[in-house]
Amino acid sequence: MPGAPNRPPEKTEAAPPPPSVPEPPEKKALRRLVPTRVAMLLDTWKGAPSPDLLGPFRKAEEAFAHGDYATATTSLDLLSVRFAEPRWATLPEPFRLLRVPIPAPVPPHWDPDHALTPAEKEAKKARRAADDQLALAKGCLSWASGHGVETTDLASRVEGAAGRLTEPTGLAPFYEEIDAFWTGLYGRLPAPKSGPSAPAPAAAAEPEEA
Repeated sequence: MPGAPNRPPEKTEAAPPPPSVPEPPEKKALRRLVPTRVAMLLDTWKGAPSPDLLGPFRKAEEAFAHGDYATATTSLDLLSVRFAEPRWATLPEPFRLLRVPIPAPVPPHWDPDHALTPAEKEAKKARRAADDQLALAKGCLSWASGHGVETTDLASRVEGAAGRLTEPTGLAPFYEEIDAFWTGLYGRLPAPKSGPSAPAPAAAAEPEEA
């Protein structure tokens, strides 16, 4: 009506996102364990990784085989920290994604995600994780094809996963494809060889009896 103050349009509350369904822990662990096994087979290690790297990896595999997914994840976390240590050769792409991320400190207002809502941040994080999984799957497929591992029947899974990422149906169809790829590849990979062990410390000489 004339003379009435302008009123801003009423905000429409966005519908909350559907609650996420907890994923089976064995699938979450396998998504890290398989590309890590390929990383331990890379030519970067010149035949065999150091026991300092093989130790937590083998502990992760043993725990996974016994259904102890919490211990497997903890061991993979330790290995991801060691991958980032400067004493080791730099992992090639995309296996650098297996290192623990060490972001540079930036002021909050410089962070491009600072203004996002918690739901938007979670969705962006989930999509980034899916992109990383696809990159690792492609890297593992490329390594396998160059090292005599039969993957003809698994390549379609990676292609299917890439296609699923373009569909507006959530990430569940993507992970159906990518999990089938990891499961199929895991049993075909050779075991990493053991590297040279560090020499044992010399025993202290016993004092002579008087």
